[in-house]
Amino acid sequence: MILNTVKIRLRAVPDKCRNLRLVKDTSGLALIEFAFTAPILLTVGLTGLETAHLATSHMQVSQIAMLAADNASRARETIDEADIREIFTGLDLTGDSIIFSENARVILSSFEHNGMSGSREGYWIRWQRCYGGNTKYTSSYGSENDTSENGASAPLNYNADLESGIGPVGNKLTTSGSNGVNFVEVVYDYKPLVSERLFGDVVIRYQSAFVARERDDHELRNASGIPASKLWTCDKYATIDNPPGS
Repeated sequence: MILNTVKIRLRAVPDKCRNLRLVKDTSGLALIEFAFTAPILLTVGLTGLETAHLATSHMQVSQIAMLAADNASRARETIDEADIREIFTGLDLTGDSIIFSENARVILSSFEHNGMSGSREGYWIRWQRCYGGNTKYTSSYGSENDTSENGASAPLNYNADLESGIGPVGNKLTTSGSNGVNFVEVVYDYKPLVSERLFGDVVIRYQSAFVARERDDHELRNASGIPASKLWTCDKYATIDNPPGS
């Protein structure tokens, strides 16, 4: 009998609580729900924002690689040091939204057949110009005056990797006759929009190549007489805002 009475009283407690003013008050319910869900929504939203920014950065770096190779190939008859500055100015403007110039390295190489035949036939990098303030990266495939001709005299330097072309193993580019290829390597240290904790340190790399159009003379000229200290050579880490020799 006592046990049944206790059970009845326990059942009655919730019924009594339902009539309390505190229980009926739901004015702060939305605020409480928001407090619980806000961290989740914020994390998902920021991750989506960072993902979109990373995808956009990939697209822009890819476009920059193609832009550099394409514009270098559009110089008719001859190409000049002044053309190099114009090409790099375009890269600076294109990558402004992702802080490209300070965090990237662009290597533009003129890759050609060496004009030899038989055992001496191969390829060489006639000239090379670089852009960007990132000091961590150099060309993956060679430097100016590198050649696949073993025993070549100075200033040429033997580079066995050029014997089968330029580019990654299994996907190397070649050229023939008087054709020249403008080969571009771009390396960019990604700058996150939100935080590095989401994707860590991301390095974006792209390559592009275009055959020079209507140009048989691929020597890099200097008709304007630009001083050597102001040329965009690869021993300098310069940008349009901080050009060589400044």
